[in-house]
Amino acid sequence: MDSIELIRGYLIEIDSKQWLLFALFPMFLAVAAAEAWHYKGTDIYKLKDSLASVTLGGAYLCFEVLLYALFVWTIFDWVYQFRLITVNINVFTFLLLYILVDVLFYFYHFTAHKVRYFWAGHIVHHASEHMNFTTAMRQSALYPLSFIWAFFLPLTFLGFEREWVFFALALNLAYQYFIHTQWVGKLPQVLELILNTPSHHRVHHGRNERYIDKNFAGTFIVWDRIFGTFVEEDPNEKPEYGITRQVHSYNPVWLTMHEWVDMFKDVAQPGPWRVKLKHIWGAPEWQRESKVSE
Repeated sequence: MDSIELIRGYLIEIDSKQWLLFALFPMFLAVAAAEAWHYKGTDIYKLKDSLASVTLGGAYLCFEVLLYALFVWTIFDWVYQFRLITVNINVFTFLLLYILVDVLFYFYHFTAHKVRYFWAGHIVHHASEHMNFTTAMRQSALYPLSFIWAFFLPLTFLGFEREWVFFALALNLAYQYFIHTQWVGKLPQVLELILNTPSHHRVHHGRNERYIDKNFAGTFIVWDRIFGTFVEEDPNEKPEYGITRQVHSYNPVWLTMHEWVDMFKDVAQPGPWRVKLKHIWGAPEWQRESKVSE
């Protein structure tokens, strides 16, 4: 079988994650349109910003289908051959899978904020200075190259089929769409204690000093409470949305590539390789001493 036939075969069996997110995309747009109508005449929505976000979301879905077909699904299927057990899916095992996906998403999300290579993909999602439903669509087409999928490989090694792993992840991401909003205030206290809510996620998108790198949860905020990364939204300190060094652009290509370009420019500076590589594996804000002192 040649490579074209192999790709065609995978595209025919598009993964459940892509199918679900493609199917939900019209609903995502409808909910965003309702929110935009609710906030008409305010600065919650900006047309150019939202168009950039929607374009990035569409590109993300399309490129992910292609890149997953090229290599990601093959890796998962290969790992599944060496699984410890075979997990049959029922209501209880799927609930377990969802919880495991959620905790692994927390560790991915934490890493995406703490390691520059992963941040180069994730920064796209944070670059908007607005917080609304279209912000949730603002994703990087290069996510597969930043190895987000690798964080979920242990579940396949444990014994869950990749289709179920990615279906659980798709449900998790779909839930997260609905917490990207200022339309919803605080939920009942019991839900605020357990779930990642719009209030908690507004904190995550804030660039205020006390909000930076907090509330990494996907569905359950309990992981942040357990690992010490939780911060409550302060009614006296409204989040300022965006990143510390704002990218004033609505160009989807530049929004996708700017941090990769900056990172490799830093790597290309003269110096020993251990320093060069720290621009990739170090914290996003790390710079060499000479640049700090400038």
